[in-house]
Amino acid sequence: MMIPSNLTASGRTSHETTTDHPTKTPHLARSAGLIGIATMASRLLGLVRDQVLAYLFGAGNAMDAFNVALRIPNLARDLFAEGAMSAAFIPTFTRRLTTQGREEAWRLSNQVISALQLTTSAVVIPGIVFADVLVGFLANGYAQVPGKSELTVTLTRIMLPFLTLAAIGAALMGMLNSLRHFFVPALSPAMFNVSMIFSAFTLVPIMPRFGFQPIVGMALGTLIGGLGQIAIQCPALYQQGYRYRQTLDYKDPGLREILRLMGPATLGLAAVQINLLVNMILATGQGTGAVSWLGYAFRLMYLPIGLFGVSIATAAIPDLARHAAREELAAMRRTISSGLRMMLMLNIPAAVGLITLASPIVAVIFERGNFMPTDTAATAAALVFYAPGLIGYSAIKIAAPSFYALGDSRTPVLVSMVSVLTNLGLNIVLVQSIGYRGLALGTAIAAGLNAFILLLLLRRRLDGLDTARIATTFTKIALASAIMGIAVVGVEDWLLEIWPGTGLLTQLVRLFTTIVAGVTTLTLTSRVLRLHELDEIMKRLRTYLGF
Repeated sequence: MMIPSNLTASGRTSHETTTDHPTKTPHLARSAGLIGIATMASRLLGLVRDQVLAYLFGAGNAMDAFNVALRIPNLARDLFAEGAMSAAFIPTFTRRLTTQGREEAWRLSNQVISALQLTTSAVVIPGIVFADVLVGFLANGYAQVPGKSELTVTLTRIMLPFLTLAAIGAALMGMLNSLRHFFVPALSPAMFNVSMIFSAFTLVPIMPRFGFQPIVGMALGTLIGGLGQIAIQCPALYQQGYRYRQTLDYKDPGLREILRLMGPATLGLAAVQINLLVNMILATGQGTGAVSWLGYAFRLMYLPIGLFGVSIATAAIPDLARHAAREELAAMRRTISSGLRMMLMLNIPAAVGLITLASPIVAVIFERGNFMPTDTAATAAALVFYAPGLIGYSAIKIAAPSFYALGDSRTPVLVSMVSVLTNLGLNIVLVQSIGYRGLALGTAIAAGLNAFILLLLLRRRLDGLDTARIATTFTKIALASAIMGIAVVGVEDWLLEIWPGTGLLTQLVRLFTTIVAGVTTLTLTSRVLRLHELDEIMKRLRTYLGF
């Protein structure tokens, strides 16, 4: 392979060594901003996808069946794309790229992709064969509703191959992130949402002609989306010189290191996803609609996580890997501190906003077609209890990969297991007292505990974590967010008095006005409290918008 003249022996372009120093906050903010823009497009399309699903299927039996069937492949997608692949693959690939050049890095990537094809197929094939047993375990309560369990089995068999597609797409994402290409990988999930929307209007209407229920069209759409996530990333890698070749050498030290880390990394970052799985199993016994209400609520809560938590963490992981490889603990502390403070500035207000505006948000987004006002009230109740966990979910995405960058796979696994056990215990107790809402609350508490323990142990490992600055920032943001929440409630009540009505336009204008009032209050309060993180975020936002 020809190496361009502007590449150093490590595979980096010569200008990279001077212009993108990884310890600088502006670099992290810029990368996070690019990821945020792409992720915003994907998440907005995700909202459209959920709106379409809510309109067509509401929170009925078909939607419940679809959510259960999608949980297993979706679990793998979240773990591979935003968890184990980032934690295990990116540091190893980056090290190979830095020390041995691109040709060796490509060879490692080919082996990883080949290994992923083999291992995921070993899960998919038995899963398809024994789908009825799997569904019986995950949704035993569905057997009480005629046809619901059988539909779930059919949807599960169709969607399980998404495991393999998600794994390959995640590997491509890791390669591009290691090469400092963030925009296209962050945009790739948009292809999944586009395919789902496309399927809703093309495949769903024709399914009855072939003897299938309409929801089967959405299951087929998940497979199309998985292929789309791979296809959108291939051109960018091709331009970088990557060519896929089927190869598998288990003696390769890089591959063995990745495989060694993948298992613990998956467990270490799996707490949130395992907790969601536990929620789903318990929710199937809470009657028709409970699984769907929790699903809609979690995806609304996950919107700011995807925009802020994932984007900041994805931008930080390659830098953390480089600092750890060079034993630059001070630089790691600065990167982690910067990422956490930016995350707090964005996610604490988001959590307060979701709590105070849960009902109008759900009504404006979902309440039409087969999604009834009773579904709005139930989904909003779940959202209120999910929202406090938003901060913990985001912090985990920065804290856990930091341990893997340091070569410590044991600590996140142990903490994750503590979180899972805590969530299980809380959910069993809370579901008996406040029903499905207790499942959301238990998950939020467990996520916060997971993040707190990880950060506490990370502070010890790095001989400090800029704790005083982070604590000061947290206190200021919490105060500003509380004032914002009070303003939001007051404005919303006032608007309901002077402009009542349930029309979509009326609800939309009220919600938009309330959000503007909240953001204005937050901005002014942050200025008074001298929150410099807001200035950094606003500066980057103006840059990307061309102001």
